Amino acid sequence: MAIETRNVIGSVLQPCSLDPLTGWNRDGCCRSGAGDQGVHVVCVRVHERFLQFSKFRGNDLSTPRPEFAFPGLKPGDQWCLCASRWQEAFEAGCAPQVVLEATHESALEFIDLENLQQHSC
Repeated sequence: MAIETRNVIGSVLQPCSLDPLTGWNRDGCCRSGAGDQGVHVVCVRVHERFLQFSKFRGNDLSTPRPEFAFPGLKPGDQWCLCASRWQEAFEAGCAPQVVLEATHESALEFIDLENLQQHSC
């Protein structure tokens, strides 16, 4: 019997996005895996202010990168974000909204649940 993956609110982890296809394993779910140094476990709904912040911090999420099968994000897209990037954006006052049902429980190792809840979709 397989063990179910849990989200930050204790229920079964839901998919974050299939279009654009997200997740470290590009399976639509925010689960980390071998080699995922960024810990891409926070399902977010991006907005322009966050996209500009991320670009300024050296991670351009809005420009397509076909060589990595990355379409580039636009406001309203959902994406599995690194837990540390979300925390950094939170501290800067421009954190994107969070889809709690699709955010892996391991995000709680980096981020307070209350902060995630304050930014839930």
